[in-house]
Amino acid sequence: MKFIEIAKFTGDAAWDAMDIAQIEGATVRLHWTDKPYKWHQNDGDEVFVVLDGKVRMLYKEAGQELEQVIETGNIFYAGEGDEHVAHPVGAARVLVIEKKGSV
Repeated sequence: MKFIEIAKFTGDAAWDAMDIAQIEGATVRLHWTDKPYKWHQNDGDEVFVVLDGKVRMLYKEAGQELEQVIETGNIFYAGEGDEHVAHPVGAARVLVIEKKGSV
Protein backbone atom coordinates (compact mmCIF):
# COMPACT_ATOMS: atom_id res chain seq x y z
CA MET A 1 0.00 0.00 0.00
CA LYS A 2 1.09 3.57 -0.68
CA PHE A 3 0.01 6.94 0.66
CA ILE A 4 1.26 9.95 -1.26
CA GLU A 5 0.99 13.56 -0.12
CA ILE A 6 0.62 15.24 -3.48
CA ALA A 7 1.43 18.74 -2.23
CA LYS A 8 4.86 17.58 -1.02
CA PHE A 9 5.90 15.97 -4.31
CA THR A 10 8.32 18.04 -6.40
CA GLY A 11 10.99 17.23 -8.91
CA ASP A 12 14.49 18.39 -9.69
CA ALA A 13 13.47 19.01 -13.30
CA ALA A 14 10.26 19.57 -15.24
CA TRP A 15 8.20 16.40 -15.79
CA ASP A 16 10.01 14.43 -13.07
CA ALA A 17 7.76 11.56 -12.07
CA MET A 18 7.06 9.11 -9.30
CA ASP A 19 5.97 5.68 -10.47
CA ILE A 20 2.89 4.69 -8.51
CA ALA A 21 1.74 1.48 -10.19
CA GLN A 22 1.76 -0.69 -13.28
CA ILE A 23 -1.59 -2.19 -14.14
CA GLU A 24 -1.83 -4.69 -17.00
CA GLY A 25 0.55 -2.87 -19.34
CA ALA A 26 -0.32 0.65 -18.17
CA THR A 27 1.68 2.94 -15.91
CA VAL A 28 0.29 5.29 -13.29
CA ARG A 29 2.71 8.14 -12.61
CA LEU A 30 2.61 11.36 -10.63
CA HIS A 31 4.41 14.15 -12.49
CA TRP A 32 5.61 17.52 -11.23
CA THR A 33 6.36 20.27 -13.72
CA ASP A 34 6.74 23.98 -14.15
CA LYS A 35 7.65 23.92 -17.85
CA PRO A 36 5.94 22.70 -21.04
CA TYR A 37 6.39 19.17 -22.30
CA LYS A 38 6.93 18.64 -26.04
CA TRP A 39 4.52 18.11 -28.90
CA HIS A 40 3.93 14.36 -29.21
CA GLN A 41 1.55 11.71 -30.46
CA ASN A 42 0.45 8.93 -28.19
CA ASP A 43 1.07 5.31 -29.09
CA GLY A 44 -1.89 4.40 -26.87
CA ASP A 45 -4.58 6.01 -24.74
CA GLU A 46 -3.61 8.57 -22.09
CA VAL A 47 -5.59 9.87 -19.13
CA PHE A 48 -4.20 13.15 -17.75
CA VAL A 49 -5.59 14.32 -14.38
CA VAL A 50 -4.57 17.69 -12.93
CA LEU A 51 -4.25 17.16 -9.18
CA ASP A 52 -2.72 20.53 -8.29
CA GLY A 53 -2.32 23.67 -10.39
CA LYS A 54 -3.52 24.45 -13.89
CA VAL A 55 -2.40 23.22 -17.33
CA ARG A 56 -3.01 24.64 -20.80
CA MET A 57 -3.37 21.62 -23.09
CA LEU A 58 -2.74 22.39 -26.75
CA TYR A 59 -3.91 19.76 -29.22
CA LYS A 60 -4.59 19.34 -32.91
CA GLU A 61 -7.85 18.29 -34.51
CA ALA A 62 -8.32 18.23 -38.29
CA GLY A 63 -5.12 20.27 -38.71
CA GLN A 64 -6.25 23.02 -36.34
CA GLU A 65 -4.46 23.84 -33.09
CA LEU A 66 -6.93 24.08 -30.20
CA GLU A 67 -6.54 24.75 -26.49
CA GLN A 68 -8.26 23.54 -23.34
CA VAL A 69 -7.39 24.82 -19.85
CA ILE A 70 -7.40 21.96 -17.37
CA GLU A 71 -7.87 23.04 -13.76
CA THR A 72 -7.37 21.05 -10.57
CA GLY A 73 -9.69 18.05 -10.51
CA ASN A 74 -10.28 17.94 -14.26
CA ILE A 75 -9.28 15.26 -16.75
CA PHE A 76 -7.95 15.35 -20.32
CA TYR A 77 -8.13 12.18 -22.43
CA ALA A 78 -5.94 11.69 -25.50
CA GLY A 79 -6.36 8.63 -27.69
CA GLU A 80 -3.76 6.80 -29.73
CA GLY A 81 -2.25 9.13 -32.35
CA ASP A 82 -3.64 12.32 -30.80
CA GLU A 83 -1.09 15.14 -31.05
CA HIS A 84 -0.84 17.37 -27.99
CA VAL A 85 1.43 19.29 -25.60
CA ALA A 86 0.91 20.33 -21.96
CA HIS A 87 1.88 23.82 -20.77
CA PRO A 88 1.57 24.25 -17.00
CA VAL A 89 0.56 27.65 -15.66
CA GLY A 90 3.12 27.86 -12.85
CA ALA A 91 3.84 24.56 -11.11
CA ALA A 92 1.47 21.62 -11.52
CA ARG A 93 1.14 18.06 -10.31
CA VAL A 94 -0.45 15.69 -12.78
CA LEU A 95 -1.46 12.05 -12.61
CA VAL A 96 -0.88 10.32 -15.96
CA ILE A 97 -2.17 6.85 -16.82
CA GLU A 98 -0.81 5.53 -20.11
CA LYS A 99 0.65 2.56 -21.92
CA LYS A 100 3.94 1.43 -20.36
CA GLY A 101 6.89 3.01 -22.18
CA SER A 102 4.76 5.67 -23.87
CA VAL A 103 6.28 9.08 -24.65
